[in-house]
Amino acid sequence: MNLLPVNNYYKKILRVSLPAIAGLSTQMVVSLVDSAMVGRLEETTYALAAMGIGVLATWALVSFFSSLATGTHVIVARRFGQANYLECGNTLNNSLIISFSIGIVVTIIGDYFASTIANFFASDDLVAKYAADYLFFRFLGIPFFLISVSFRGFFFGIGKTKIFMISGIFTNFFNIIFNYIFIYGEFGMPRMGLAGAGLGSTLATFIDVMFYLIIILLPEYRKRYQNFKYFKVDTEIIKGIFKISLPVSFQNVFVLIGFLSFVSITGVIGTKEQAATQAIISTLFMSFLPLFGFGAAVQTLVGNNLGAKKYQLAKLYGFETVKVATIFTIILGIIFVTIPQYVLLIITNDWGIIEMAKPALRIAGVTQVFYATGVVLANALQAAGRTVFVMTAEMVTNLLIFVPLAYFLGVVLDFGLTGAWMALPGYIIIYSVAVFLRFNSKNWNTTIPINLEN
Repeated sequence: MNLLPVNNYYKKILRVSLPAIAGLSTQMVVSLVDSAMVGRLEETTYALAAMGIGVLATWALVSFFSSLATGTHVIVARRFGQANYLECGNTLNNSLIISFSIGIVVTIIGDYFASTIANFFASDDLVAKYAADYLFFRFLGIPFFLISVSFRGFFFGIGKTKIFMISGIFTNFFNIIFNYIFIYGEFGMPRMGLAGAGLGSTLATFIDVMFYLIIILLPEYRKRYQNFKYFKVDTEIIKGIFKISLPVSFQNVFVLIGFLSFVSITGVIGTKEQAATQAIISTLFMSFLPLFGFGAAVQTLVGNNLGAKKYQLAKLYGFETVKVATIFTIILGIIFVTIPQYVLLIITNDWGIIEMAKPALRIAGVTQVFYATGVVLANALQAAGRTVFVMTAEMVTNLLIFVPLAYFLGVVLDFGLTGAWMALPGYIIIYSVAVFLRFNSKNWNTTIPINLEN
């Protein structure tokens, strides 16, 4: 293997990751703006608590299927590394079929059970009502969301993360506009409060799908990948997407069920504590979403190099990406620890919630430094086909360590909100160590759950 100068690795990592980070950061901006808008409604405490349940419950449902992006991403990255461009296009076609079909079914089920979900996780009737209204409108946009997820996986796989960045900027700009209109009832629209945030997000996902359709039909992509010229249902690709994606689906659900349970635990401690938890989670998106951008980059780089049979180079990209991501989390960690009140002020101007959330945000600020290793190397292992291992590590550390420990510290020992958040370091550090040891092992990439070698 011919090694490149170290700076060249970092340049390539940043070239792929920065647009992905920028695109994901636009989602972070929307999350922050949504929380800020909702945090300035009447009955802020109830609205923020309901938003925490609504956001996490929505993602708990769609994340089971949004991992189709991972299956699409991994297969396309391998085929692209093999210079098999027609199969890249064929993979996208079949991913779109899956996304549209599943999206319709999930919307019907989600809207039917919206009120049930909200009442299950909310300790207060008014919080449950607000959450149910929000969930109803969010679930309407799931088919559009899943279609855009398939497009994202395709463009990530071919290394065109700038397309995702442009999509994120364009779509989330409209998301903010729509949310402002429907939350506050501007331009003759009804004042919908938290439910307006759900409707605005659904309309924005429809615009996202239109954007991707226009891009994929441009000559640059139409001629090379020929997506719709040779459109066919390929059962092998569909099976391959599911084999790679399903463990990631369960992993995502474990994460979100864990955090939903955590939010519910803070609701047992108190409604104001639950609102403070939502403010902290919204703040942590400033760290987590960019980390997912680094994860997407390493998945592309590892997948491309595995497809080209450059195994040592694939592993090197994993470790080098960890270094870059850790520098990022250290910088943010310093901000979270030193001036948490000013960061939280972005989310809400309720100083009672801010003061309550400050100690917990400091704990999270230190802990998320270690999460860089976990996120990046988990994505590298997924690119290598080790999705079952990553899923298992998440399930054990989140549901069997994080959630019980949070309840024990926060409720049983009566340490309150800060005590509950003290469970976070145990979860993050053990998970990160587990994926590091697996990625650093000799057989980290020997088992692939689909034949991508021809």
